[in-house]
Amino acid sequence: MHNEIEKLIKKYPDLQQSVDTIEKAFNLLVESYRTQGKLLLCGNGGSAADCEHIVGELMKGFTLNRPVDREFERKLNEMYPEDGEYVAQHLQQTLPAISLVSHSALSTAFINDVAADMLFAQQVYGYGQVGDVVIGLSTSGNSDNVVKAMKVAKALGLKTIGFTGESGGKMNDICDVCIRVPWKETLDIQERHLPIYHTLCIMLEKEFFQS
Repeated sequence: MHNEIEKLIKKYPDLQQSVDTIEKAFNLLVESYRTQGKLLLCGNGGSAADCEHIVGELMKGFTLNRPVDREFERKLNEMYPEDGEYVAQHLQQTLPAISLVSHSALSTAFINDVAADMLFAQQVYGYGQVGDVVIGLSTSGNSDNVVKAMKVAKALGLKTIGFTGESGGKMNDICDVCIRVPWKETLDIQERHLPIYHTLCIMLEKEFFQS
Protein backbone atom coordinates (compact mmCIF):
# COMPACT_ATOMS: atom_id res chain seq x y z
CA MET A 1 0.00 0.00 0.00
CA HIS A 2 1.28 3.47 -0.86
CA ASN A 3 2.51 5.43 2.15
CA GLU A 4 0.05 8.27 1.58
CA ILE A 5 -2.87 5.84 1.46
CA GLU A 6 -1.69 4.33 4.74
CA LYS A 7 -1.81 7.82 6.27
CA LEU A 8 -5.31 8.29 4.87
CA ILE A 9 -6.59 5.04 6.38
CA LYS A 10 -5.01 5.87 9.71
CA LYS A 11 -7.07 9.08 9.80
CA TYR A 12 -10.20 7.55 8.27
CA PRO A 13 -10.35 3.83 9.08
CA ASP A 14 -13.79 3.55 7.47
CA LEU A 15 -12.13 4.08 4.07
CA GLN A 16 -10.23 0.79 4.28
CA GLN A 17 -12.66 -0.78 1.82
CA SER A 18 -11.82 1.92 -0.75
CA VAL A 19 -8.06 1.28 -0.79
CA ASP A 20 -8.10 -0.85 -3.93
CA THR A 21 -10.07 1.67 -5.98
CA ILE A 22 -7.97 4.60 -4.74
CA GLU A 23 -4.83 2.79 -5.89
CA LYS A 24 -6.42 1.99 -9.25
CA ALA A 25 -7.45 5.62 -9.70
CA PHE A 26 -3.91 6.74 -8.93
CA ASN A 27 -2.48 4.34 -11.51
CA LEU A 28 -4.91 5.55 -14.19
CA LEU A 29 -3.94 9.16 -13.51
CA VAL A 30 -0.20 8.41 -13.55
CA GLU A 31 -0.55 6.60 -16.87
CA SER A 32 -2.47 9.52 -18.33
CA TYR A 33 -0.04 12.19 -17.18
CA ARG A 34 2.96 10.15 -18.36
CA THR A 35 1.48 10.18 -21.88
CA GLN A 36 0.72 13.94 -21.85
CA GLY A 37 -2.93 13.45 -20.96
CA LYS A 38 -5.09 15.80 -18.93
CA LEU A 39 -7.84 15.52 -16.35
CA LEU A 40 -11.41 16.74 -16.81
CA LEU A 41 -13.73 17.02 -13.80
CA CYS A 42 -17.48 17.44 -13.33
CA GLY A 43 -20.01 17.44 -10.50
CA ASN A 44 -22.89 19.42 -9.02
CA GLY A 45 -23.22 21.61 -5.94
CA GLY A 46 -20.64 20.65 -3.33
CA SER A 47 -19.13 18.24 -5.84
CA ALA A 48 -18.71 21.15 -8.27
CA ALA A 49 -16.71 22.91 -5.57
CA ASP A 50 -14.65 19.73 -5.20
CA CYS A 51 -13.85 19.88 -8.93
CA GLU A 52 -12.45 23.38 -8.47
CA HIS A 53 -10.55 22.28 -5.37
CA ILE A 54 -8.85 19.39 -7.18
CA VAL A 55 -7.82 21.65 -10.07
CA GLY A 56 -6.29 24.05 -7.56
CA GLU A 57 -4.10 21.31 -6.09
CA LEU A 58 -2.93 19.95 -9.47
CA MET A 59 -2.29 23.12 -11.47
CA LYS A 60 0.20 24.57 -8.97
CA GLY A 61 2.36 23.44 -6.09
CA PHE A 62 0.44 21.68 -3.32
CA THR A 63 2.88 20.18 -0.83
CA LEU A 64 6.05 20.51 -2.95
CA ASN A 65 7.85 23.22 -4.88
CA ARG A 66 7.51 22.83 -8.65
CA PRO A 67 10.02 25.14 -10.36
CA VAL A 68 10.11 25.19 -14.15
CA ASP A 69 12.89 23.22 -15.79
CA ARG A 70 16.27 24.88 -16.28
CA GLU A 71 16.08 24.85 -20.08
CA PHE A 72 12.79 26.77 -20.12
CA GLU A 73 14.15 29.22 -17.56
CA ARG A 74 17.21 29.81 -19.78
CA LYS A 75 15.00 30.37 -22.82
CA LEU A 76 12.88 32.96 -21.01
CA ASN A 77 16.00 34.80 -19.84
CA GLU A 78 17.45 34.86 -23.36
CA MET A 79 14.23 36.01 -25.02
CA TYR A 80 13.20 38.54 -22.36
CA PRO A 81 16.24 39.69 -20.35
CA GLU A 82 14.22 42.51 -18.77
CA ASP A 83 11.91 40.17 -16.81
CA GLY A 84 12.55 36.60 -17.95
CA GLU A 85 14.02 35.65 -14.59
CA TYR A 86 10.97 36.98 -12.74
CA VAL A 87 8.58 35.13 -15.03
CA ALA A 88 10.48 31.86 -14.65
CA GLN A 89 10.67 32.16 -10.88
CA HIS A 90 6.93 32.74 -10.62
CA LEU A 91 5.82 29.85 -12.80
CA GLN A 92 5.19 26.37 -11.43
CA GLN A 93 5.00 23.04 -13.22
CA THR A 94 1.50 21.61 -13.54
CA LEU A 95 -0.55 18.47 -13.84
CA PRO A 96 -3.12 19.71 -16.39
CA ALA A 97 -6.69 19.67 -15.07
CA ILE A 98 -9.87 21.43 -16.23
CA SER A 99 -13.01 21.89 -14.15
CA LEU A 100 -16.04 21.65 -16.42
CA VAL A 101 -18.26 23.51 -13.94
CA SER A 102 -16.59 26.91 -14.35
CA HIS A 103 -17.44 28.20 -17.82
CA SER A 104 -20.39 30.47 -17.19
CA ALA A 105 -20.92 31.81 -20.72
CA LEU A 106 -20.80 28.36 -22.29
CA SER A 107 -22.90 26.87 -19.48
CA THR A 108 -25.69 29.39 -19.66
CA ALA A 109 -25.77 29.31 -23.46
CA PHE A 110 -25.81 25.53 -23.67
CA ILE A 111 -28.40 25.13 -20.90
CA ASN A 112 -30.63 27.72 -22.58
CA ASP A 113 -30.13 26.67 -26.21
CA VAL A 114 -29.57 22.91 -26.08
CA ALA A 115 -29.97 20.76 -22.95
CA ALA A 116 -28.91 21.24 -19.33
CA ASP A 117 -28.27 17.55 -18.77
CA MET A 118 -25.76 17.49 -21.64
CA LEU A 119 -23.53 20.37 -20.52
CA PHE A 120 -20.71 18.24 -19.09
CA ALA A 121 -21.00 15.71 -21.90
CA GLN A 122 -20.60 18.52 -24.47
CA GLN A 123 -17.37 19.67 -22.83
CA VAL A 124 -16.00 16.13 -22.59
CA TYR A 125 -16.77 15.75 -26.29
CA GLY A 126 -14.99 19.03 -27.06
CA TYR A 127 -11.95 18.70 -24.81
CA GLY A 128 -11.46 14.96 -24.54
CA GLN A 129 -8.67 13.11 -26.30
CA VAL A 130 -7.53 9.53 -25.98
CA GLY A 131 -5.21 9.37 -22.97
CA ASP A 132 -7.26 11.79 -20.89
CA VAL A 133 -9.14 10.93 -17.70
CA VAL A 134 -12.55 12.19 -16.60
CA ILE A 135 -13.43 12.34 -12.91
CA GLY A 136 -17.12 12.58 -12.06
CA LEU A 137 -18.23 13.32 -8.51
CA SER A 138 -21.77 12.37 -7.54
CA THR A 139 -22.78 11.35 -4.03
CA SER A 140 -25.61 9.22 -5.42
CA GLY A 141 -23.72 8.01 -8.47
CA ASN A 142 -26.85 8.84 -10.47
CA SER A 143 -26.48 12.55 -11.33
CA ASP A 144 -27.78 12.56 -14.89
CA ASN A 145 -25.44 15.20 -16.29
CA VAL A 146 -22.41 13.44 -14.79
CA VAL A 147 -23.55 10.01 -15.98
CA LYS A 148 -24.01 11.31 -19.53
CA ALA A 149 -20.53 12.86 -19.45
CA MET A 150 -19.08 9.50 -18.42
CA LYS A 151 -20.91 7.74 -21.25
CA VAL A 152 -19.48 10.19 -23.79
CA ALA A 153 -16.01 9.78 -22.26
CA LYS A 154 -16.20 6.00 -22.58
CA ALA A 155 -17.38 6.26 -26.20
CA LEU A 156 -14.39 8.50 -26.95
CA GLY A 157 -11.96 6.02 -25.39
CA LEU A 158 -11.18 8.10 -22.30
CA LYS A 159 -10.65 6.59 -18.86
CA THR A 160 -13.20 7.39 -16.17
CA ILE A 161 -13.08 7.64 -12.38
CA GLY A 162 -16.17 8.07 -10.22
CA PHE A 163 -16.41 9.41 -6.67
CA THR A 164 -19.69 8.23 -5.14
CA GLY A 165 -21.37 7.02 -1.99
CA GLU A 166 -21.94 3.48 -0.82
CA SER A 167 -23.97 2.10 -3.72
CA GLY A 168 -22.08 3.70 -6.57
CA GLY A 169 -25.34 4.13 -8.46
CA LYS A 170 -25.20 4.06 -12.25
CA MET A 171 -21.59 5.21 -12.21
CA ASN A 172 -20.51 1.97 -10.61
CA ASP A 173 -21.20 0.16 -13.89
CA ILE A 174 -19.97 2.89 -16.23
CA CYS A 175 -16.67 4.02 -14.72
CA ASP A 176 -13.34 2.25 -15.12
CA VAL A 177 -12.81 2.92 -11.41
CA CYS A 178 -15.53 3.87 -8.93
CA ILE A 179 -14.39 5.03 -5.50
CA ARG A 180 -17.37 4.28 -3.26
CA VAL A 181 -17.19 5.59 0.28
CA PRO A 182 -19.23 3.66 2.88
CA TRP A 183 -21.76 6.36 3.65
CA LYS A 184 -25.27 7.20 2.44
CA GLU A 185 -25.89 10.83 3.47
CA THR A 186 -24.58 13.53 1.13
CA LEU A 187 -22.61 15.46 3.73
CA ASP A 188 -20.93 12.29 5.05
CA ILE A 189 -19.98 11.21 1.53
CA GLN A 190 -18.51 14.59 0.64
CA GLU A 191 -16.56 14.68 3.89
CA ARG A 192 -14.79 11.49 2.76
CA HIS A 193 -14.28 12.54 -0.86
CA LEU A 194 -12.07 15.45 0.19
CA PRO A 195 -9.35 13.48 2.02
CA ILE A 196 -9.34 10.91 -0.78
CA TYR A 197 -8.70 13.43 -3.52
CA HIS A 198 -6.21 15.28 -1.35
CA THR A 199 -4.34 12.00 -0.98
CA LEU A 200 -4.41 11.38 -4.73
CA CYS A 201 -3.12 14.90 -5.41
CA ILE A 202 -0.26 14.44 -2.94
CA MET A 203 0.63 11.07 -4.48
CA LEU A 204 0.61 12.51 -7.99
CA GLU A 205 2.71 15.49 -6.99
CA LYS A 206 5.33 13.27 -5.39
CA GLU A 207 5.28 10.92 -8.39
CA PHE A 208 6.09 13.70 -10.85
CA PHE A 209 7.86 16.44 -8.93
CA GLN A 210 9.69 14.99 -5.93
CA SER A 211 13.39 15.25 -6.67
